[in-house]
Amino acid sequence: MISKNKPALLDTPVTRRSFLNQTSKIASASALASISLPVVYGKSSDITQLALVGCGGRGTGAASNALSVSAANGPTKLIAMADVFQTKLDQSYNGLKNKHKDQVDVPEERRFIGFDGYKNAMDALKPNDVVIFTSPCAFRWVHYKYAIKRGLNVFMEKPVTADGFSSRKMLELNEQAKKQNLKVGVGLMCRHSQARRELKARVEDGALGDILNLRAYRMQGPIASCFSDKKPPEESELMYQIKRFHSFLWLSGGSFSDFFIHNIDECCWIKGMWPTKCHAQGGRHYRGDKVDQNLDNYTVEYTFPDETKLYFHGRNMAGCHQEFSSHAHGTKGYALISGPGGHRSQARIHKGQGADSAKVWTFGQSSGSGRPTRETNPYQDEWEVLMAAIKNGKVHNEVERGVQASVATSMGRMAAHLGTEVSYDQMLNSEHTFGPGVENLTHESASPLMANADGLYPIPQPGIKKTEY
Repeated sequence: MISKNKPALLDTPVTRRSFLNQTSKIASASALASISLPVVYGKSSDITQLALVGCGGRGTGAASNALSVSAANGPTKLIAMADVFQTKLDQSYNGLKNKHKDQVDVPEERRFIGFDGYKNAMDALKPNDVVIFTSPCAFRWVHYKYAIKRGLNVFMEKPVTADGFSSRKMLELNEQAKKQNLKVGVGLMCRHSQARRELKARVEDGALGDILNLRAYRMQGPIASCFSDKKPPEESELMYQIKRFHSFLWLSGGSFSDFFIHNIDECCWIKGMWPTKCHAQGGRHYRGDKVDQNLDNYTVEYTFPDETKLYFHGRNMAGCHQEFSSHAHGTKGYALISGPGGHRSQARIHKGQGADSAKVWTFGQSSGSGRPTRETNPYQDEWEVLMAAIKNGKVHNEVERGVQASVATSMGRMAAHLGTEVSYDQMLNSEHTFGPGVENLTHESASPLMANADGLYPIPQPGIKKTEY
């Protein structure tokens, strides 16, 4: 279990030299080109049944990845689905059925609508099957608790938590999951990226020397449901907020936690440790009648235990420069971790401190005349690793580092929203609960967050409001 006193150092998933030996032999793209798999445990023909809880776009994508695993780790079949919105479930079902016709067996009686639908969907599975959690993270600990009770393996989307209460709750529950040897994947797929994994190995072998600082950028226009207009009068407060969950901190941690976590996580992973503290600033600009709780831009300075820094820059504004990238600077050179756009990495190392200096190494480029190796899809790779662990009886549980990444992300958001320095310990041990009573919600419930008489919600006011809401 992660210490409540100080951030834990990160573990390297493979040994450095064995990884480099493996990658030097890559001849073609493969979902597990850099991972040596053990002998199959049980029959490869055994069908692993799946249930999807949360049928939005990310849930549909995750289910499609699960249904696309390689023959060595399959076959898989989707047999149950749950959501609180009929339209989302119907759209997801139709899309998955069209793409994976023979692997989708979800008759109407196994399509569940309502806040208790997660239980019905998991009850359709047998122990050692897999449930996919892609609803807003406010519900993560509630769903995880029932999955452990049912003895199910889990894939859960990031972020895992948005506050200290749910972070501690997830860690507590995860101790039970580990005792049952349940396999759990967390959707921080950058750690399963072939290019980033090889870069990580090379950095640990000293290719950059000592890391001096890191910097990361996620600059984009308004994304998903992060900007929201006032609630239509005929719609319930709770259902309106869930439909637009990126706009509300109690549901998702806002745009900061839901989207910026990838850059923050991969930088901390390359560094090999979590930050101890941070301070930040942000702003909200010409937003008109938008009522969401997000700032438009964020800048965070994270400090690691060795006093080196990670500088993170995030923005959700139309008409501005867009960029998705992460970078590391060391005493021997500079490394591009990801970018210049998208989740597939173009990882490389340079002799100088910028991209214009001579290259020392680029992922996938061979020294001979062979064709460069193109990185496989990390969204698919994370599923291959999870299913291989299930099929082969391997230990695989990513919850602890998922919580750690969520805490590190939330501390940056809180520092910007409050205008104060926030430590890792403060974030993890905070008594504030974003969604009290979330486990008891129904369609008729009031939301944990209610609008005022003008239809407005609390928004960050750094220096004035000293607690999150």
